[in-house]
Amino acid sequence: MSKKALIAMSGGVDSSVAAKLVTDMGIECIGCTMKLYNNEDIGKAGRTCCSLNDTEDARSVAKRLGMPYYVFNFTGDFKEKVIDRFINSYENGMTPNPCIDCNRYMKFDKLYERAKVLGCDYIVTGHYARIEKSGDKYLLKKALDESYVLYNLTQEQLAHTLFPLGEMKKTETRKIADESGFINADKPDSQDICFVPDGNYAEVIEKYTGKKSNPGPFKDQNGNTVGTHKGIIHYTIGQRKGLGLSMPHSVYVTSVSVKDNTVTVGDEKDLYKSVCRVTDFHMISGDIPTEPFRCSVKTRYRQAEKPATVIPVDDDTVEIRFDDPQRAITPGQSAVLYDGDTVLGGGIIIF
Repeated sequence: MSKKALIAMSGGVDSSVAAKLVTDMGIECIGCTMKLYNNEDIGKAGRTCCSLNDTEDARSVAKRLGMPYYVFNFTGDFKEKVIDRFINSYENGMTPNPCIDCNRYMKFDKLYERAKVLGCDYIVTGHYARIEKSGDKYLLKKALDESYVLYNLTQEQLAHTLFPLGEMKKTETRKIADESGFINADKPDSQDICFVPDGNYAEVIEKYTGKKSNPGPFKDQNGNTVGTHKGIIHYTIGQRKGLGLSMPHSVYVTSVSVKDNTVTVGDEKDLYKSVCRVTDFHMISGDIPTEPFRCSVKTRYRQAEKPATVIPVDDDTVEIRFDDPQRAITPGQSAVLYDGDTVLGGGIIIF
């Protein structure tokens, strides 16, 4: 019996080429785009992923490849699982990565469920990551690298997922798109959060909640008031620009407190710490660690992994102790664990 795959198509070049490669493998393919929000909800267009403006590009590629194509309306789920969590995180003084929640709850949850209903053996995405089988376990491996946002994948999901671009470079992807006559071969990559197309996340939060940010004091490392901030949702750990402070030297946001509505600033050296606590912890293997172990850890998408010791606290929480102090470890971001080029898992930094 022939295999069948559901292709997640954002309208971008990566997912389009992924669709072609899987079609070339002789797998029966169905293309789909997830409708995640309404245009009037964000008000502006930008270089985002999964934008409704990209639907026609995805439809064009699917037609060229001769596959059925559908648009699935996941707006309610996206609001609950991604936008509401994003807003709640900022309102609690944290800095979230909504792309992680989108992959976890939309692509590899809702879309995975839809694939099973359609009788598909796999879901396919344009992520630059790799899947390998080792014994009875599936491993998530690095590629270009987009593995950081995929650390929540389970063994079952990996068993039914294909990443056709895992061994490729971006230049190869665009060449295949061009040779295939895809309308989006030269389309720029998405850069913004899809529902924050101009990067002004504070404005989006105020629009969604209908509440204006509450100003409060900027404090220095000694607790002295040095200015007034616009509201804690405007600030993140490590931020230097846009503070509006008149100081004799550059200062950075070192902490945000919801309890007393304060933003604390300090020198760059005040951004460094060696320990953080991580919750909502997940291991891709499915094995819950009971003893401390060594690995490398990445605390932001664009940061390099650094050696650390991971100490289990309970089934859902670990403490990470870095060999050397790390800059701007930020609550709300994800700490992702690696063993060489294998992604072990990760969780959300809480302090």
